[in-house]
Amino acid sequence: MSSTHPPVRASDGDRERALSELRDRAAEGRLSMETFVGRVDMALRARSTGELDDLISDLPHRGRWRRRITEAVSSVSDLTTRIEAAWRRPRLPRLALPADSRIRYVVGRGSACDLVLSDVTVSRVHAELRREEESWLLVDLGSLNGTRLNGWRLVGSARVRPGDEIAFGDCVFLVTSPA
Repeated sequence: MSSTHPPVRASDGDRERALSELRDRAAEGRLSMETFVGRVDMALRARSTGELDDLISDLPHRGRWRRRITEAVSSVSDLTTRIEAAWRRPRLPRLALPADSRIRYVVGRGSACDLVLSDVTVSRVHAELRREEESWLLVDLGSLNGTRLNGWRLVGSARVRPGDEIAFGDCVFLVTSPA
């Protein structure tokens, strides 16, 4: 009597390894675009590791040098993409963190604010910078168009550091150290 084991269920890691293998082979020209798309679809629907193994079993094994060259080209391509994105990014006005002893700076369109921004997307009392110990926290004060830190909309307070990107409505600044 032989015991048959149920197939091993494919994990997300198994699926990602198979997809990575398919991507690499397509980049090397070993798979046509039609075959690549079909196998990616099958990999996403695969239920077991056996099904995933079947998708890549007929692909030639990469030699050590070919793998290293592919990885190097991929790294250079990624670096080039990041440099191009940074180059295209608009040059943002600087917002220097305050150097005096005050612990609270209010940002908004209202004349009573410490930093007045006359843009219509900025609320009268929009946000505040609050000093806590040796760092600064950014807090949205219930503004209509929100406050974002590095592209993420604030829902609570967040620590601000030089190099961060802060947006009050549509007004975007690059945070710098105190002068």
